[in-house]
Formats: sequence, structure tokens, C-alpha cells
Amino acid sequence: MPFLDMIWSIFVFFLLIAWIWVVISVISDIFRSKDINGFSKAIWMLFVIAVPWLGVLAYILLRGDGMQERNAQIMMDAAEKQRAYIQGMAGTSAADELSKLAELKDKGVINDAEFEAQKARLLA
Repeated sequence: MPFLDMIWSIFVFFLLIAWIWVVISVISDIFRSKDINGFSKAIWMLFVIAVPWLGVLAYILLRGDGMQERNAQIMMDAAEKQRAYIQGMAGTSAADELSKLAELKDKGVINDAEFEAQKARLLA
């Protein structure tokens, strides 16, 4: 019987950690959401704090798609900042990269489609 108690305790601990993760994700999304004003954020926070299960569930049901889009945008912004930082530290500019790509295209290392794709990425 103690083994089953231990398994049950591990399961409950896992659920507790998962619940804390979801609550933190919802609260952080409330604060970083730019499409709702301060009063709406306060109402959502009050709802999540006063009635946690219902508040979190309602937020995920009503604004869950937006959460995913905001997280994806944050990841893309971070990747772009990292790329810009690395390019800045390496001392290369977009023009240098384009000239290198043109050389690779002229040598036949990359084809026209790859050149255009990389060019679009650099200019974006």
C-alpha cells in the first residue's frame, strides 16, 4: 500500500506543478496582452485570483488562440533580435550577405529559388 500512496503523491505533485504553470502562463499573458486595456486586465486578474479554476478556464477558452499567437510573436521577435545581435557582433551587414549569396549563385552552389528565398529572409 505505501507504494500506491507514493505513486498517488507523485501524481498529485505533478498536477500541482502543471496547475502552477498554467496559472503563471495565463497571468503573464494577461499582462503582456496589448489588445485589452488596464481595466479589463484588472477584471481578468480579479477573476483568475478570486475563482482560479473558472477564471483560468474562461480565459483559455475565450482568449486561448490569442495566447498562442502572442507566444509565437514573442519567439519570432527574440529570434530576430538574436540574429541581429549575432550579425552585429560578426560585423556583417545585409548588403555583405547579399553579395555573398550572389557569389554563391554565380558559382552554382545555390539555385535561383534558394537565392530568392535567402534574399527575402535578409531583406525582411
